[in-house]
Amino acid sequence: MVEAVKSWIEGVGATTAYIEKASPWEGGYVESINGKLRDELLNGGVFNTLREAQVLIEEWRRHYNRVRPHSSLGYRPPAPETVQVARPQISSSEGPAATAY
Repeated sequence: MVEAVKSWIEGVGATTAYIEKASPWEGGYVESINGKLRDELLNGGVFNTLREAQVLIEEWRRHYNRVRPHSSLGYRPPAPETVQVARPQISSSEGPAATAY
């Protein structure tokens, strides 16, 4: 398995970063999010299909990043949902006089 991952990394032209073994200051964030993912989602049951796992993990990721408050950010989500405002379509045939803002 490790060799397959190494081959894939080399195949896409990426490199890995060395993290000192048992070094919490280098891997603390990853350990934190892995623990939350495991506790809040993965330990909750069995996925019946790969697609079910993909959908549920993506839903969890979106909730974690866009809805769930984080204490280190003043109880705000890291990347809150944004609302896209519809802008009126302006035809190029109407010319600059028809441009409205």
